[in-house]
Amino acid sequence: MHEDQNGGGQRGERPAPPSGVDQEFLALERELTVFLRRARANQGEMAREVHPDLESAAYGLLVRLDECGRQRATELAAYIGVGKATMSRQLRALEELGLVAREPDPADGRAWLVHLTEEGHRRVGRVRDARRARYVSKLSHWDRGEVAELARLLNQLNRGMEQR
Repeated sequence: MHEDQNGGGQRGERPAPPSGVDQEFLALERELTVFLRRARANQGEMAREVHPDLESAAYGLLVRLDECGRQRATELAAYIGVGKATMSRQLRALEELGLVAREPDPADGRAWLVHLTEEGHRRVGRVRDARRARYVSKLSHWDRGEVAELARLLNQLNRGMEQR
């Protein structure tokens, strides 16, 4: 499915690009919009594969815990870019599903560390393995160097977006 690139005008008509805007940045915006829309849809599918009652937004938390291990809720909130209340609600839901657990932080008795349960590790690992297999299948015609370059550029973009 292709995105509507004619801005809702008559078929075939395109509005003139804003003055002073480089075509490269307009193309980047267009491609990122398509990519992010598809990524959101895929994230919802992956969340449901982990658990049918899992919210789409919580999938990223599970992946972060899978990659980084035990973390404080405040660290997770900062990484994901949500407030404490939203993070608390998401963690409660994940705990109720048996995917995460909390334990006191030995470095600070007032804080808690969140980690994946064995069931959480099993489910997230299965979905991540399947997702990786889909990437391999979809990009099998790409040169491995191109895949590595795309990963490098996306990492560079993500790091740049973190800086405030």
